[in-house]
Amino acid sequence: MSESKSIHARPLLRLPAFALGGLETGAASRSRFRFLLRLPAFALGGLLGLSPVLALRPTTAVAAEASKTGTAAQTSDVVKPGAKPASPPPNIIVILADDLGYGDLGAYGGRAIKTPRIDDLAAQGIRFTDFHASDSVCTPSRAGLLTGRYARRMGLDDPLHPGGMSLLQSATVKFGYLMGRVGVMDLATVGDATGLNDDEITLAEALKVAGYSTAMIGKWHLGDFRTDPQHNPRRHGFDHYFGVPYSNDMHPFPLYRDYEQLQANVDDQTTLTRLYTEEAVRFIEASHDEPFFLYFAQTFPHRPLFASEAFRGRSAGGIYGDTVEELDWSVGQLIDALKRENRLDDTLVMFTSDNGPWYEGSPGGFRGRKGQSFEGGHRVPFIAQWPARIPPGQVSNQLAINIDLLPTALALAGLAPPDDRPIDGKNIVELLTVPGSPSPHERLFFYHEGELEAVREGKWKYFRSVNHYVWPLPVNKALGHLSEHTTGPLPLLFDLETDPTEAYNVADRHPQVAARLAAEITKFEATLSH
Repeated sequence: MSESKSIHARPLLRLPAFALGGLETGAASRSRFRFLLRLPAFALGGLLGLSPVLALRPTTAVAAEASKTGTAAQTSDVVKPGAKPASPPPNIIVILADDLGYGDLGAYGGRAIKTPRIDDLAAQGIRFTDFHASDSVCTPSRAGLLTGRYARRMGLDDPLHPGGMSLLQSATVKFGYLMGRVGVMDLATVGDATGLNDDEITLAEALKVAGYSTAMIGKWHLGDFRTDPQHNPRRHGFDHYFGVPYSNDMHPFPLYRDYEQLQANVDDQTTLTRLYTEEAVRFIEASHDEPFFLYFAQTFPHRPLFASEAFRGRSAGGIYGDTVEELDWSVGQLIDALKRENRLDDTLVMFTSDNGPWYEGSPGGFRGRKGQSFEGGHRVPFIAQWPARIPPGQVSNQLAINIDLLPTALALAGLAPPDDRPIDGKNIVELLTVPGSPSPHERLFFYHEGELEAVREGKWKYFRSVNHYVWPLPVNKALGHLSEHTTGPLPLLFDLETDPTEAYNVADRHPQVAARLAAEITKFEATLSH
């Protein structure tokens, strides 16, 4: 099946969210425009958060339902019975934090932020120490989680931006990409997809073949369904939806239930975690005895940061910590609901993050942050609890990644992965349930803006290129070539067993390892045309 190709300098209307975030207040439009003209390009973030946008009329639910595609019947043509399912097949809950760092949780050594409910989840189940997001930014990581495929196969290389931007927003975006092309910013390319294609099979669509009830709550960020209803989660296998289309630094920031717009703009984001949690609890309570899949994608701790009055000012980790402690409360509410409904033993609960921390938060001592292929950008917490099958108090040091969730969940439901396309994830049921099991992965690949930068194999991690704000490596490849002092000592080879912080390049000490891993990158890239 043909794969989408990355396009250099596409129409400049989707500035990646990790470069756009965060000013929460500002002056009048004229002052903002003067500010833009003298703003250093690397600090361009946040202007979209200040810009007014044109209101758009929501599409009606009737019209959207009439054009719905990707039904369970169509999915069953390529998702078929596999091995014997777990007995009984578990309910499955995936809780996805947004920009949560590896070191933010108590279970991972965090001290500033109190997370007793998540820590207890780890104590009653398994905690992974070498688990990764499939990309270091929002959209591609989420696409990978739901499809089991690297997002490059789908052309979803960067965080998608809302449609219907104002004139000032469009000008800001164009300026940002222009600066990326000349090398001043780490922005030059975007993927060629506007959202998750109808041809992709999500975890929700696949589980419906096995009779699961499905719901998605929270941040979608796989297409702006406000302007194009084909991108609504209801069109991708979810029976119920409650949440927002994209990141909370994008505007307008509407709240939806299914196809209905409940709020044109969430003016009070302090209510979001509570609203999401109440909706999730209602879904659990309404599921009764049928198997269910709940994908709960939180808005926080993505910035701008908001916590409700009950949690504001409580954490030693500042406002960032307040939002994480409220997420911890939310996890506890779900566990309590499962206990009340007598569903805890037969429910697999998985907790992770879409990528590493952004401006705040702890990468747990690893190098890099969100938007980077260094460990801090994509090594994330992963905790799983399933009392019926996972022994308590387990720790796995084996390699795993969020694209593993689809083949794993399907195996538990007695289904085989789709047979008409490459599935990059691996079934990790044994990693979860059998202490000491080895990883099924030979290697993992790490992308930046659709470019394959690095490969991980066992203890080795090899970079053929770096395109990030990490001195002395280049801010951007175009700018890096200006001087031998800014190009960096590429390629890079790190031994993560002795150097988990990626501090010492040993490519010259192990040239055969470097050459072999470079060849593996080239070999894998060739599969993207199939």
